[in-house]
Amino acid sequence: MDEMETCSEGLRDLGEEDVLSSPPPSIIAPPSPPTIMGTPMLVDQPQSPLSSQTMVGTTQLDLTLLEQAQPRREPSQKYLKEREICMDYFSGWTEQDQIEFVEELLVSMHHHQHGTVNAFLKPMLQRDFISLLPKKGLDHVAENILSFLDARSLCAAELVSKEWLRVISEGMLWKKLIERKVNTDSLWKGLADRRGWVQYLFKPKPGESHPSHSFYRRLYPSIIKDIDAIEDNWRCGKHNLQRINCRSENSKGVYCLQYDDHKIVSGLRDNTIKMWDRQTLQQHQRVLTGHTGSVLCLQYDEKVIISGSSDSTVRVWDVESGEMVNTLIHHCEAVLHLSFNFKFCNDNKLGMMVTCSKDRSIAVWDMVSPTEINLRRVLVGHRAAVNVVDFDDKYIVSASGDRTIKVWSTSSCEFVRTLNGHKRGIACLQYHDRLVVSGSSDNTIRLWDIECGACLRTLEGHEELVRCIRFDSKRIVSGAYDGKIKVWDLQAAMDPRAPAGTLCIRTLVEHSGRVFRLQFDEFQIVSSSHDDTILIWDFLNCNPPERAELI
Repeated sequence: MDEMETCSEGLRDLGEEDVLSSPPPSIIAPPSPPTIMGTPMLVDQPQSPLSSQTMVGTTQLDLTLLEQAQPRREPSQKYLKEREICMDYFSGWTEQDQIEFVEELLVSMHHHQHGTVNAFLKPMLQRDFISLLPKKGLDHVAENILSFLDARSLCAAELVSKEWLRVISEGMLWKKLIERKVNTDSLWKGLADRRGWVQYLFKPKPGESHPSHSFYRRLYPSIIKDIDAIEDNWRCGKHNLQRINCRSENSKGVYCLQYDDHKIVSGLRDNTIKMWDRQTLQQHQRVLTGHTGSVLCLQYDEKVIISGSSDSTVRVWDVESGEMVNTLIHHCEAVLHLSFNFKFCNDNKLGMMVTCSKDRSIAVWDMVSPTEINLRRVLVGHRAAVNVVDFDDKYIVSASGDRTIKVWSTSSCEFVRTLNGHKRGIACLQYHDRLVVSGSSDNTIRLWDIECGACLRTLEGHEELVRCIRFDSKRIVSGAYDGKIKVWDLQAAMDPRAPAGTLCIRTLVEHSGRVFRLQFDEFQIVSSSHDDTILIWDFLNCNPPERAELI
């Protein structure tokens, strides 16, 4: 049997490769403004309360219609005779006296009379502050107020009046709305970079100027249309497929990978780490060698690549030079998974790493620098190989061939709880916020609440062991030994009322061997397999968008 023989009671003999224990399209017309957006009464054009048209609430009311429905009663002779006397007295009082007198009048009136008075007062109290502020030299205040509106409300605001439209246009509020989206939403940020319209945002380069407001007014609905097309591609499984053949000399299989916009870094069964250019898909000349066993796991950041191997070691490499700068020897069997974060601060350390092994242990490391990584604690509790770990500043989460997920405190490294439910060994998991998603050799995926330990949902569909899993705010993507990649609707899966049959959005079948690892973002999936290939599933560039015109 291979050196990576299964140790779990639940998993089959998986062999070494498993090391598992048993400016875009057409312009969208702006939506019609909500009916509540009536034309406001302008402060510089006051309306008489007795004019034929006035404002009640925020809706324009034609009083001539009321006059036809309810003819105005002729005032009594007594009222006509005494009204002028009362008004003379009233006008001779101070403002405070007048207020107190009116308050006493209102108290003495009936409820239905209060309604009539209220309808009379409403239009008198309305103020169009957006139009008033520029007249006071406070254009920036009006722009700032309207800049908090979402797209639908901004469309409605444009139709309120010419003055509102001017404030929105001169304030470049559609441009600011797009910039706000780019700053807060990774989908918008990625789309801005990939489609090229990021060049029209934020501060222009010296000597350059940005387009007029009308460009951004048309750009926004075009972006929305592009986003809708991407979502539709995910749901329909429409993609462009790119293939990297790794051409391993002897042992074939790509066990692990990670990518960014410039490169893909992969760990292979032939003991090497190979890198590929994202644009050309050509292999970099530099191949990282040093492991004496298969590279089973890796992670990199802007400074280092850290890898774990069936040779029981963890090795640290310089990203730029490819030089091996550190070797950690602790585990006595294959290192199956690792996770690190140099930006994570705990006890004044610069970073932290967690590794797990076929030897059933978990090691927690303090990272001072790439060359100074010190063992802090060893966590023992699993009864079989520990296949995967993940952590944040609150919890370390581990999964094992013993069918359990264990939760540990990140700060103290003390055991917190066990999540039970899988019927066979657990091969993969991801943890974020309160959610843990795990995949198992019982062919299922489970969603867990880490705080209470409850299983929230079980996803069924794969026909063999679920080997890799990732999720974001919208989707779960899983890869299995059946050679299939499945895309699941995470938001629906979190809804207990959603039927089980509606949760799998799409099944992607292109690999001819077991799927070992995958990573994805809003636009693509990158996966690796026992078939010695890396596949890039591109959901963005199926329908190249039209270019927006500059006006």
